[in-house]
Amino acid sequence: MTTEKTRSAFPGFLMLLFGLLFIAASIWSIIQGISYEAPIFLVGIFGFMIIGLLILCGLFIVNPNDARVLVLFGTYKGTVKRNGFFWTNPFMSKQKITLRARNLNGDKLKVNDQSGNPIEIAAVVVWQVEDTFQASFEVDNYEEYVVVQSEAAIRHLAGSYPYDNIDDDREATLTLRAGTDQVNEVLEDELTARFKRAGIKVIEARISHLAYAPEIAEAMLRRQQASAVVAARTQIVNGAVSMVELALDKLSNNNVIELDEERKAAMVSNLLVVLCSESSASPVVNAGTLYQ
Repeated sequence: MTTEKTRSAFPGFLMLLFGLLFIAASIWSIIQGISYEAPIFLVGIFGFMIIGLLILCGLFIVNPNDARVLVLFGTYKGTVKRNGFFWTNPFMSKQKITLRARNLNGDKLKVNDQSGNPIEIAAVVVWQVEDTFQASFEVDNYEEYVVVQSEAAIRHLAGSYPYDNIDDDREATLTLRAGTDQVNEVLEDELTARFKRAGIKVIEARISHLAYAPEIAEAMLRRQQASAVVAARTQIVNGAVSMVELALDKLSNNNVIELDEERKAAMVSNLLVVLCSESSASPVVNAGTLYQ
């Protein structure tokens, strides 16, 4: 048998009544033995007491979203998932397993991404037991199994993708920082495959922490700042060139002034300086001409 088998159990209140009756019978035997000084009642005392205690030992409670795995002398007999007060063979072991959803808030792991950069990454995993047989007998400790396999999956995920795209083509490669939704889906799929052996269901898995390692964080911040400056400068230059081109076309089309190539070059130079400069432009009045 490799899968879970759901079974029912006897009502607990009825068997509780039988157990109390046997214990009451043993007490009655003690009283009768003392009153009549008859040794025969001693047999009834031990017999009723043992039967009553065995019946009481078979009682158990199944709370909501809990289950009890029943094992008799090393043989799996089934799992009771129905809520209530029940009785079963007192020689059966009744292992309690919760079916509630549980959170695993993973520790921060220091790993290398696909590009070899050290990063810090952590994830939150929401999971629950789906197959009580596999959780009990396929792995040694299913809770520890979840922790270890989650860490292994996160390390594998971090090494499969770069933290961020260094090149300008940001759509070419899936990254941990930019492709959050897709990366979370990949993590869920890998955890589902790893947890299947233990009968664990992955409800949700999300990256909760992602950052460069402290030793390269400052250098990466400067690189990001430099990339932002270059991108901003590129946008400014493109806009300035468009404005200069528009100004020259307007002057030419409206016959405002006729400019030769040298004057056009001077005008373009001045406009680009004004439009691209970080500081305010200071106008200079030219009393002469460009040729003197």
